Parts: sequence; C-alpha cells; structure tokens
Amino acid sequence: MGLNLNNKLNMVQRAASLLLLVVVVFVFEAVHATEITSRAFNVVDFGAVGDGKTDSTKAIMSAWTEACNSTEGRPRLLIPQGTFFVGPVTFKGPCKGPMVVQLQGVLKASPNLADYDSDNWVVFKYIDGLVITGGGTFDGQGASAWPHNQCPKSQKCKLLPTSVKLSFVTNATVKGIQSINSKLFHMLIFGSKNINLHSLSIIAPGDSPNTDGIHISSSSDISIARSVIATGDDCVSLGSGSVNLGSGSVNISISNVACGPGHGISIGSLGKYPGGADVSGVHVRNCTLTGTTSGVRIKTWQDSSVLKARDFTFEDVVMKDVYNPIIIDQHYCPYAKCNNKAPSRVQISDISFRRIRGTSASKVAVNLVCSESVPCKNIELNDIDLTYNRVREDATETATATAICLNVNGISSGMQNPPSCM
Repeated sequence: MGLNLNNKLNMVQRAASLLLLVVVVFVFEAVHATEITSRAFNVVDFGAVGDGKTDSTKAIMSAWTEACNSTEGRPRLLIPQGTFFVGPVTFKGPCKGPMVVQLQGVLKASPNLADYDSDNWVVFKYIDGLVITGGGTFDGQGASAWPHNQCPKSQKCKLLPTSVKLSFVTNATVKGIQSINSKLFHMLIFGSKNINLHSLSIIAPGDSPNTDGIHISSSSDISIARSVIATGDDCVSLGSGSVNLGSGSVNISISNVACGPGHGISIGSLGKYPGGADVSGVHVRNCTLTGTTSGVRIKTWQDSSVLKARDFTFEDVVMKDVYNPIIIDQHYCPYAKCNNKAPSRVQISDISFRRIRGTSASKVAVNLVCSESVPCKNIELNDIDLTYNRVREDATETATATAICLNVNGISSGMQNPPSCM
C-alpha cells in the first residue's frame, strides 16, 4: 500500500510539473504572439512629419506597402499623435493578411481641388479583414471647397472628394474615429460586405452641401451604431447601387445614432439611373433626430428606373423639432426643373413605422406620397405620437399635427397622433 501511495504521489508531482511547463509555454507563446500581432509600422519612421504642413503622402504610402506585404501576424499602420498633411491616397490590397490602421493623430486633406484626380481623398480598397481605430481624426478641410459644389443646383456637376471610402472591402470594423468638415460625403461604403461602424463622431456645419455622414451603396451586412452625426445633408443615406455588382444595399442596421443637424436618415434617392439594384432589409432603431429637415425618409425619383424597395423597419425613434418626421416621397426632385412626365417606377412595400414619438416642426408630421403607377403596399403605422411644434412655423396655425396619404395601402394600430390617414 505504501509503495502504491508513493507511486501515486510521484505521478501527481510529475503531472503538476508537466502542467506548470505547459502553462509557462502557453504564456510565452501568448506573449510572443501578442508581440507579433502588435508590431507597428509607424509612418514617422518612413518620413512622415506631423507638423500639419509637410506633405506626408509618400511616407504614409510607403509604410502601408510594407505593412500590407508583411506576413508577421497582424501588422498595424500607426499614425501617431500629430497633424499629417495628406493628398489623395489609396490603401490598396489585397494584403498578406488582416490589417489594422491605428489613427491616433489627425490626417488633414489638401484644400486644393487641383490636387485631386478623382472624387476621393482616402480610399481603402480590395481588403479582407480591416480595422480602423485609434481615436484620431480625418479632417477634410471642406470649407474652401463647399462654394464650388454645384450639385445642389444642377444634375450635371463635378463631385467633390469624399473623405473616406471603403471600396470592395470585406469583414471590416471602423470604430472610435472622428471625421470633420468633409468636402462631400464623410464616409462612403461601396461594393462591400460585413462592415461594422460604431462609436464614430461625424461633424460638419448644417449648411455644408452634400456632406452626408455615411452613404451606403451596393453593400450588404452593414451595421452603424452608437455614433453622433451632425452634417449638412443626410446623417445616413442608402443608395441602390448597380445590378452589375450583383445586388443593391441589403441587410443594413442603424441603431443608437444621434442625428442633427442634417437631413435625417434616408433611403434613396432611388431610381435616378438605369440599372439600379433593389434595396431591402433595412432596420433603423433607437435613434434620436434633432432639428433635421427630415426624419426617417424614403425618396425615389420621378420617371425613375424600375426597382424594388422593401422590408424596412423604423422603430423607437425620437424626433425633436424635426420637419417631416415620417416621409415617403416618390415625387422627389431637388432641382428647379425635373422630368415629371412619368411617375416613379420604384415599388415600395413592407415598410413599418413603429413607436415614433416627439415633436414635428412642420404641421404635416406624417407625409406618405407614393407613386400613382406603383402604389406603396403593406405600410404599417404603429404607435405614432408626434406633436406639432408651431413655434417653428406660423404661430397663427392650429397646434394639431396632420397626416397625408396618397397612393398608399396599409394599416395603422395603437396610438395615432396625428390621426392616421390610412
């Protein structure tokens, strides 16, 4: 019995020693792996200067090229504290593996429009596995460019540069970043899939033209959350994209966004160009809109191309002095002259507005104007409570909000303030 007990004790000691060895090896490997994955390609080491004046475009591109071609773990392009003056730049893949861009400082765009040979400033393209983080800022320096934007007046206009574009990017996260004073859109997501954007701050003056916060086109599985967006145009906008890319915008989630000033959260405008793709599966929830010119909006062009817009849910949205809090506009035309000979051919269906509450800055708080050619189908109004704030308009008007429905088929339930028009 004693011998057996000693043998057992020896076995336990050997097992404990082996376990300790395994733990030590595991910790060593984990530390070693962390060192590899956290390797930084600091743009300063490649000649970038953070004085806000020296052109650091070539230095930053050199750092990206080495990081993109690195096979050691997950390389990190580090843009440290400082202000780095950068002309148009394209961070192009495919890379050897996933990439991290850690923006701690400020990237400042050239204000000279002659420096841009396209309508983009910073582009991330053909990358699978991308993280953009670091708490830094993209400064588009748009103020000097906004007077040159003729697009609000004319369909035939030259687009100014978008600040940040993700083009054909998959499996990406953009978090903890600020974008200010873009020349055109702050962020454009195009032809991309599985993109998570959260904890963003996107800021431009309320009168800056076409400075959409985030525009999505021909992309799927996009999530926007926990962000503050105050711009001169839509806080978030969704375009249809092109059928040549396989599909339009599909499966889009927008939640916990504080929007305003701006034009609200918009799907569209849709149907402006031939070959547009369908848009479906959009979920907007737990958002607050303050002082915007529209609330939650779907807009399609008159005499449009043929496509479908379906399966949208807008719920738990708070409106604070918002013009047109709930709006479907199938007579959309922002120009002085439009081809309005034919109605919109965009079929809108399966749309739910649920638990929308707050104050309307316009007497018509619910404005559903659909196409006489393809009326809206399966529209739901559930628990709507919007009070007209007449202080923003003619004080002689009555304080009761109203609703307008034209060419709409649907149902209403729960509270209906204003009284439902369906």
